[in-house]
Amino acid sequence: MKFRSLLILVLIFQSLALIAQEKKKLQIERATIAPKIDGILDDEVWTSAEIATDFIQFRPEVGNRLPEDQRTEVKVTYDDHAIYVAAYLFDNPENIMKQLTSRDNFGQADFFGLILNPNNDAQNDAEFFVFASGTQADAVASPSNGEDFGWNAVWDSAVKLTNDGWIVEIKIPYRALRFSNQEVQTWGVQFHRQFRRNRSRYTWNPIDITKGNIGLYHGELIGLKNIEPPIRLALYPFSTGIVNSFDSDTETDVKFGLDVKYGITENFTLDMTLVPDFSQAGFDNLSLNLGPFEQTFSEQRQFFTEGVDLFNKGNLFFSRRVGSRPTGGVNVSENEELLEHPSTVKVLNAAKISGRTKRGLGVGFFNAVTEKTYVTIRNSETGALRKEVVEPLSNYNIMVLDQQFNQNSSVSLINTNVTRNGHFRDGNVTGLLADISNKRNTYNIIGEAKMSNVNRLDGVSTGISTFFLARKIHGNYRYSFDHSYADTEYDINDLGLIFRNNYNNFGIDFNYRTFEPTKKLNNYFWNAYVNYTRLADPNVYTGMSFGISADAQTKESLHNFGGNINIQAGKQFDYFEPRKPGEFFIYENRINSNIWLSSNYNNTFAIDANIGGVVFFENNRDTSEYWFGLNPRVRFNDKFLVVYSFDYNDVFKDRGYANNSNSLDDEIVFGQRNQTTIVNRITGTYNFNPLHSLGLTFRNYWSVVDYENDVYLLQDNGRLLKTENSFEDLGLDSSNINYSTWNLDFNYTWQFAPGSFLTALYRNQLFNSDDVSERGFGDSVSTLFEQPILHSFSLRLQYFIDYNDLKNVFKKNDKSA
Repeated sequence: MKFRSLLILVLIFQSLALIAQEKKKLQIERATIAPKIDGILDDEVWTSAEIATDFIQFRPEVGNRLPEDQRTEVKVTYDDHAIYVAAYLFDNPENIMKQLTSRDNFGQADFFGLILNPNNDAQNDAEFFVFASGTQADAVASPSNGEDFGWNAVWDSAVKLTNDGWIVEIKIPYRALRFSNQEVQTWGVQFHRQFRRNRSRYTWNPIDITKGNIGLYHGELIGLKNIEPPIRLALYPFSTGIVNSFDSDTETDVKFGLDVKYGITENFTLDMTLVPDFSQAGFDNLSLNLGPFEQTFSEQRQFFTEGVDLFNKGNLFFSRRVGSRPTGGVNVSENEELLEHPSTVKVLNAAKISGRTKRGLGVGFFNAVTEKTYVTIRNSETGALRKEVVEPLSNYNIMVLDQQFNQNSSVSLINTNVTRNGHFRDGNVTGLLADISNKRNTYNIIGEAKMSNVNRLDGVSTGISTFFLARKIHGNYRYSFDHSYADTEYDINDLGLIFRNNYNNFGIDFNYRTFEPTKKLNNYFWNAYVNYTRLADPNVYTGMSFGISADAQTKESLHNFGGNINIQAGKQFDYFEPRKPGEFFIYENRINSNIWLSSNYNNTFAIDANIGGVVFFENNRDTSEYWFGLNPRVRFNDKFLVVYSFDYNDVFKDRGYANNSNSLDDEIVFGQRNQTTIVNRITGTYNFNPLHSLGLTFRNYWSVVDYENDVYLLQDNGRLLKTENSFEDLGLDSSNINYSTWNLDFNYTWQFAPGSFLTALYRNQLFNSDDVSERGFGDSVSTLFEQPILHSFSLRLQYFIDYNDLKNVFKKNDKSA
């Protein structure tokens, strides 16, 4: 009897567990008359639609339910054209936060989120957010790539504040989604709600945040019948007028172009930019680079930031390579000079095809073509001009296959290829990638194997790189082990980005996180790690480091704070600072630490602050560094926000590469240097409403490097030998630098129709670099304003045209005729 009772009890608990894990289902009914998207729920369809309610908290606490006066009620319907959602979010109107922001900027506002997964595969979500201010945000999301807010769909929403909360109505046209042509469909669906005032988050279907990706916990939308994917053809014609003025020269231009989105099938989309125009891409944040690796900047061209999740597999695609500086050199004789050298190459066109089948196979194809580019060379004796090709007509290509399975895993094959006409370098890279988790979502393995082939004038080089990571991905305590390897020939820099190759590195990581608030903290996290590094060839030790980091959020005030410390113990062998293969530079016992604070942005005044430093415990060396940053922000009201940033960095008696000395048998010269860097930045936004906004960005960067009289020669054993020589004694120019930049962007944006924008942009830019290191900050700014200034004004009009809307107009005209 006891055994039978125990067995019955176990079965009851198992049944309860199964019930708890069962996904919520929402029955959807077809609308005979589509609801009007106005934030007023008086449409007939909403009177009979099933209600999704009983939202459950997952952050910062887990499992709480909302009180009756804060409940959420969601209804969904559909027709032949779109999915419609109505949400009534009950609350005290005085507590609703509704800061106006630009699109995709969450700011300080409550929001309602709709997550749709037409394949119901837990891995490919389309996310739509509406804020209490009326602003929209959207993204595509997957476990391997996270959320990509570069994706922008055209959809409709409306918000209305009431005396007991706020209402959201949403229309998602089928053109914004990718789904199959089945007669009866079940979609994955989830609803989110955030109360910004206390950062609490709720979902309709419960989420277990201790393991697995968030897509595993979607509910299901059932009852979708007889819907057909529309002809997904969207046209974005645009025109841009440009006026540039520099050093008394003024140029004007008018550009016309067209971007196209076309649904090849119900799950695959073609994106094209014909006659591209990137004139309104922002200025890069230039800074002084003393290191051995190239300086890079983030992508700001919309075509290359939207819908590129498949192409980012394996980190083999760095889109700034397309249209970057010419790759070829210039042959100039003694009596010749360069008149101009282009800093970029024009992109003639670009296209990408991407999508995923119902069985989880993702396919991506990317192609871009850049034009042949010349430099102009003048003979200083005869005045004759000639041109030389520095970048031929070039083709950039990516192919991706990505098979998802088990709702949490994928295997991918990716190939990137750059082909340049004529006697120029070509590059080809292939990667095989795996990201596999067990069915319980408790452990994960990532494996990558990549091969590069670079075709240079002097022959073909083939390189190999691998990466392996095994980790625990559930619970409070988590750990991982990783190994990364690249040989001396591995090179992906034709279409990818790698700062260095030739490494054989090992890492161990251990961390702890909380999922429930403590007495004083909403959450906290700490992480400890050890890294051990070697060269691949020769197989020699280069260094090791270990450290710990932590961050937390207070419970009542909602302030965030944290810090870290990193220790490079013993001798560290730097094989890249000398800028010569096989040479290395030794430094010892480097310790750096940093602490930071970010106060609650909900307050009218908030501040971000950080301070840190570096010290070396090494004989005959007293190098040190410290930095701090202060970033106050004032939210004057829900429309107007100003943020000021000040960053200061001082380096004392650092030792680094200065030059090569041809007068001393090509000796490598190091110098002892001091460097001071100051960055001032102001950003301001004023949003009249969700469709009209003004934005201002200002940045002044100044860095000065002063080499002391201590000049060193790098020895074969990696140590520095101090000399009595100066740079002049060695026949070297001064390595001192005084580097200043100034950028100002002022813009106005008006979304005058769905997907259609008018953007006015004014910019100016200043730049100066010389070797007057004794000039201070104030005098450097004055000198900067003595340089010619670039003024740029552009006005861009982009209009969104949906083929289905045009088709309906023609049908109406035919009927009226």
